[in-house]
Amino acid sequence: MDFFNTFRGRLLVILLVLLIATLGVQFYLNLRTQNENEQLRELQEQTIVAGIALGVSGITSSEYMQDLIDQPDQTFLDAAARERIRDVIIINNSWQITDSLNPDLLPDTEDDGTVTFKNLSDLTDLPQLMEGSRIGADADKFPNRRTDTSRASDDEAHAVPIETSKGRYYVMVLLKNDKRAAAWRAAQPLIYTLGIVLASTLITFLLVWRFTRPIANLSNAAYEVAGGNLSVRVYDDKRTDEIGQLAQNFNEMVAELEKTRELEEQLQQREKLSSIGLLAAGVAHEVNTPLTGVSSYTQMLLGMLPENDPKHALLEKVRRQADRATDIVNNLLNFSRTGSATEFSAINVNRVLDDTLQLLEPQLRRSQIQVVREYGDGLPDIHGNSVKLQQVFTNLILNARDSISNGDGRITLKTGNGEDGQVVVEVADNGVGIAPEHVAKIYDPFYTTKGVGGGTGLGLAVTYGIVQEHSGHISVASTPGQGSTFRITLPTNDPRSRMKAAVR
Repeated sequence: MDFFNTFRGRLLVILLVLLIATLGVQFYLNLRTQNENEQLRELQEQTIVAGIALGVSGITSSEYMQDLIDQPDQTFLDAAARERIRDVIIINNSWQITDSLNPDLLPDTEDDGTVTFKNLSDLTDLPQLMEGSRIGADADKFPNRRTDTSRASDDEAHAVPIETSKGRYYVMVLLKNDKRAAAWRAAQPLIYTLGIVLASTLITFLLVWRFTRPIANLSNAAYEVAGGNLSVRVYDDKRTDEIGQLAQNFNEMVAELEKTRELEEQLQQREKLSSIGLLAAGVAHEVNTPLTGVSSYTQMLLGMLPENDPKHALLEKVRRQADRATDIVNNLLNFSRTGSATEFSAINVNRVLDDTLQLLEPQLRRSQIQVVREYGDGLPDIHGNSVKLQQVFTNLILNARDSISNGDGRITLKTGNGEDGQVVVEVADNGVGIAPEHVAKIYDPFYTTKGVGGGTGLGLAVTYGIVQEHSGHISVASTPGQGSTFRITLPTNDPRSRMKAAVR
């Protein structure tokens, strides 16, 4: 078997694909995050450079920086830089603010022309300075210098010293910085990783469930078999790996166990019938002689008495009971002869059914029973004895008649081809049906559900024996209140069919 068509091979391939997909997605997400961080850092650097360039121009120009960027052809700040720059502040060598994009920080000019500058130290809402260590001792002059106790703010400040003819100036660029966005960017890889782990876990769970479900089905089926239910099967036709083969082997094993149990039940039934048959033969032989005498003497007495004599009615009852006892003895004799040497020949089962119905037609007409024939066309001849099979069909049809209590009775006789070249005969009725607790006992001798005087309980026992004698099989499907269907399978006259039937 190809390794990749096996359970282990498929599981290994799936796990490898899952691992490669996980690593690939993780690499892509990390690369994407890194590119976003690089683009953000590059944009930040470009903004700082643009702000410094604007500040230098503000130092060397007589105009304020706001006037410079309001010019239509200015190249200092583009739209992206304007979105990120909060303010640009120019600080002279006296630590005074000489220019700013914030109009509140611009110098005030008095009426006498005196210019008043705002001191850098008076500003309290500046974001934290990022380059305090680079500018040396001048960092102490900045109120927003970074210290161990300073509070981190969302925005940030960058200061660059500019040497001029008037001394050292500083250009401080204040950048807008959304810490929540930064935290989100930092958390993105973790969230993506968590999503990948969850997706991998879910896929792994589904794979484990998919691959273990057949094993669980097999376990449940084995539990059912251990409990005695041999009709259970595991259906997994789509699988061709070890699990599929295991399910197929399990089904074959249970089927063999079911056949073995059926054979054991048939053997037990045959042994039971054989033992009872010997007993029945002896009883029938001993009872038959005195019973014949009783019947004969009763008949003679009936001929001697007038019909209006009260003793005549009593003797008539004795005669009927004697006739019933004679029927029981004849059934015992028939039962004891089951399995004896019988002459078999090729016969047509449809013709045997028609002959049986011809004999029973008057009884069925009186009982208002409708007979439906559903015969199969072109059926092969079976290997059997027409007289004994007629007895089988007679028993089944009369039992069907007795089970119908209403006036809308119907008996359906159906024939057709079965498996392994056998012929199937079904006798179905719409009577009262058979209770489940009685189904397993209906073939036992002397077992009847018709009550006292309703039957001897030998009809189905004889029927079972004759079917077995023909290497056939009889079964019943019944629903209380809806009717019963007896199904008989018989081998054809083909020697191969008879051989298969004998093996079964």
